Amino acid sequence: MTEVEGIKIGGGNPLVLIAGPCVVESSDIVFATAVKIKEITERLGMPYIFKSSFKKANRTSVASFTGPGDEKALKILASVKSTLGLPVLTDIHAPEDAKMVGDSADVLQIPAFLCRQTDLLLVAGRSGKAVNIKKGQFLAPEDMAHAAAKVASTGNNKILLTERGTTFGYHDLVVDMRSLVIMKKTGYPVVMDATHSVQQPSKGAESGGRPEFIKPLARAAVAVGIDALFLEVHPDPQNAKSDAASQFPLDQLEDFLIDIKRLDEAARGKG
Repeated sequence: MTEVEGIKIGGGNPLVLIAGPCVVESSDIVFATAVKIKEITERLGMPYIFKSSFKKANRTSVASFTGPGDEKALKILASVKSTLGLPVLTDIHAPEDAKMVGDSADVLQIPAFLCRQTDLLLVAGRSGKAVNIKKGQFLAPEDMAHAAAKVASTGNNKILLTERGTTFGYHDLVVDMRSLVIMKKTGYPVVMDATHSVQQPSKGAESGGRPEFIKPLARAAVAVGIDALFLEVHPDPQNAKSDAASQFPLDQLEDFLIDIKRLDEAARGKG
């Protein structure tokens, strides 16, 4: 089990939602999303961690939006944390990012492409914060034990492991549900990222996506027995500045989470 600001993830506890816009675009979009999801999850009694990247360092094109600036983005995340009382997750891409994030976030996320970067994993571990390691699109699920061991070597066992699809051909991803079971054998909580899993990476000048598969993949993962569900959620996905083709519409979230909660309760033998 991993605990983040009083939220217990894994160990038979109820499913946790990790959700928010792909990247910090503006204070208005971040707060509109965070406030609405908080209202929904409180109604449903679902633990919630807000997610948004303070910058995107792995965009397809050099012209792609990467964020409003590090300092501004981190101030917005810190405000979400202090004003709304929500735990915050954000990505780090280089060792110096861990220090820069400071008190703006409670969970440091290691992007999938960087899950083997020893220096990054060690710095994240030494921060004392929870660390969410995304499984590389190129990695076998059992190999995530090595990534987790790097963080754990710092004395930090607040670790989450996230599935986000495996490369299939050049512009597609597939999810092998066996990976959720295999990663759970590490003893760390397992998260399903149902939005990045439907991406079509670097298709042209930007990544594409098949959002019609978000719901089926999430439902299947919950039935398998994940500990947390990761969704990138946006009020207007088509006009999002990052991952427009694979973010989940905010106005559809409540009905979907009602369905997901029922599945989670059934999977845990409580429904």
